[in-house]
Amino acid sequence: MTNRRRLTLAAAAATALLFGATACGSAQSGEAGAAPANAPAGAAAEAGGYGNGNSGDGYGGYGSGSGAAAGTASGPLSVRQDAKLGAVVNDAAGFTLYRFDKDTAKPSASNCNDACAKAWPPVPAKTSLPGSVPKSAVGSVKRADGSDQLTLGGWPVYRFAKDTAPGQTNGQGVGGTWFAVAPDGKKAGTPLPALSTLQDQELGRILRDGKGRTLYRFTKDTAWPMKSNCLGACLEKWKPAKPVDVKDVEGVDPKLLSVYTRPDGSKQLAVACWPLYWFTGDAAPGEVNGQGVGGTWFAVTPQGKLAK
Repeated sequence: MTNRRRLTLAAAAATALLFGATACGSAQSGEAGAAPANAPAGAAAEAGGYGNGNSGDGYGGYGSGSGAAAGTASGPLSVRQDAKLGAVVNDAAGFTLYRFDKDTAKPSASNCNDACAKAWPPVPAKTSLPGSVPKSAVGSVKRADGSDQLTLGGWPVYRFAKDTAPGQTNGQGVGGTWFAVAPDGKKAGTPLPALSTLQDQELGRILRDGKGRTLYRFTKDTAWPMKSNCLGACLEKWKPAKPVDVKDVEGVDPKLLSVYTRPDGSKQLAVACWPLYWFTGDAAPGEVNGQGVGGTWFAVTPQGKLAK
């Protein structure tokens, strides 16, 4: 009985391997996760308090002559690629915007008031336009004084009084609780998974790569057999997504992922047997400028379907 059982298990394993190898009409799908992504960096320290613990005010070193009149410029938000932090949201004047760990995002609530709000001026919601930030990430919260504060991904957003010039990030890590904010409301500098999802206001939940770029499908491709028909000049605007480590995937069933070997021998990520691409026309993380281009390009759901 033992030998029979072993033979049965071996046959079942062989059948499962064959199924996986032919799931996309090609043996290529067995290569899923062939290119490991970088491991996430450790999270920043979560020290208590509003500041760095070295200044008398306890709110991050705010005081006379340190930017007491700091405010937030009205107009469209922008996204800057910082050399250390990656994608960082700025106000209309180019000043870095921040989030506070003692606030909450679900539900949105600000716990920075009085002296804290002088050191970290809240960004007014009514005078801030989405600009380069995905509209789906933008919201507002009612503060204790009745004013409306901008939120990103549910997190209330602030400026820092000690940032005296555009592009400065003097507030990063202050007190272990203040961090520059990324376009989706997360802490800037926190690596995204190699493959994850983003909730778009119009399209619903769609796929994005480790740089926050929206991923797309081309309706002229085929899933059975898996084949890309984006060649030559097409590849100047539509770049094949790189394979990922299935351990660095969030919000997507790893069983749906596979790897396509392109005609030039390079590897391309596929979901539900459909090759994936990112669009050079998306200038900032979360943009979906490729949606509907030519009636053939569409963002992708976690199940591999067209987002419409």
